[in-house]
Amino acid sequence: MPIKAMWNNTVIAHSDEYKIVEGRYYFPPASVSKEHVQKNGNKYISRWKGTADYYDIIAGSKTIRDAALAYHTPEKEAEDIMGYFSFGDDIEIVKVN
Repeated sequence: MPIKAMWNNTVIAHSDEYKIVEGRYYFPPASVSKEHVQKNGNKYISRWKGTADYYDIIAGSKTIRDAALAYHTPEKEAEDIMGYFSFGDDIEIVKVN
């Protein structure tokens, strides 16, 4: 079933091929709208997934800092989500019928 990541009436990502890890949806890189996602230089470290890059989400004139992350060089245990984007709680995940 396809899903969308939405914020501020804007589709940030849309895919029917996603992964769920620890209750979070991870979208493949090609499904993410590059015009709405901007790498900001901040990092997040997970004990088992490795280091992720944070991204800001931009929609219209609004921005949410650190609202997405992606593991571009994950630990071996998390290789299946390499490059995939996960979104923070402010981003709504919607199932598409």
